[in-house]
Amino acid sequence: MEQYFSATQKMEQEVMFPSLLRGVFPQQDQDGAAPHEGGPADLYERYQLLKAIKPVVERGLASVTDPSPGGDADGDADADAAAVDARLEERLSHHLAGLQQVLTHLTRDTNALTRRYSQILEQISPGDGQPSW
Repeated sequence: MEQYFSATQKMEQEVMFPSLLRGVFPQQDQDGAAPHEGGPADLYERYQLLKAIKPVVERGLASVTDPSPGGDADGDADADAAAVDARLEERLSHHLAGLQQVLTHLTRDTNALTRRYSQILEQISPGDGQPSW
């Protein structure tokens, strides 16, 4: 989770002119990130999508950490409670594994977009030894 938030923060800090990403399409990346079929058409759309997802992830994380009202009104038997607990643990494990996969994927996409943006800036900016006037 921290890697995802770090990657999105870096993207937001580095991508100062998102419009430079218009018309730039994802390419096979060094770490194996391939273009997504049916995904956003160009990196600008992907940037907008990644920015929109971040607050949803933050809100979701906040709602998980906030205590929710509720309780056991029926007072189920201990055996039933243990069976329910086992199923809940299994379901939680399954969902956490899925969440980890999604966050890993989003982190990889965010890092790839940030690298590509840096490459674009290097192509359009003058070299270090050249005067900019």
